[in-house]
Amino acid sequence: MILEQFYPDLWVDSAYDFPYEALLSHGIKGLIFDVDNTLAFHDAPADEKAVNLFRRFRELGLKTCLLSNNKEPRVKAFAQAVGAYYVFKGGKPRTGGYRKAMSLMGTAPESTAAMGDQLFTDIWGAIRTGIYSILVSPMNPK
Repeated sequence: MILEQFYPDLWVDSAYDFPYEALLSHGIKGLIFDVDNTLAFHDAPADEKAVNLFRRFRELGLKTCLLSNNKEPRVKAFAQAVGAYYVFKGGKPRTGGYRKAMSLMGTAPESTAAMGDQLFTDIWGAIRTGIYSILVSPMNPK
């Protein structure tokens, strides 16, 4: 079926409520994240919850990179706040941004997972690159 090319490997409710330790047992060493509506509301700065999540990744030994189609000021500020590599104007769903992110982290497709809220950019791009794809429900203001 043609739509199968867009099926994520996993679908979760939140980037903040996920057992990332499980990925370690599958050989995952690097995580690529979308920013807006995946880690924060659109254009919101990194909050304490995001900073603590990325601290947890470092404690687990996981490399991280933010991959966004947004402009550098937005992505760089968030990346600096959480302590992650970043790629701006990533061109998702094309594979170049994913490859650049893996290069920064020193990982390969088989040791990388990507998480985002958009099926036709984040997930399709990860799938096209051969990366384990995790679709997260978009953040909604309460």
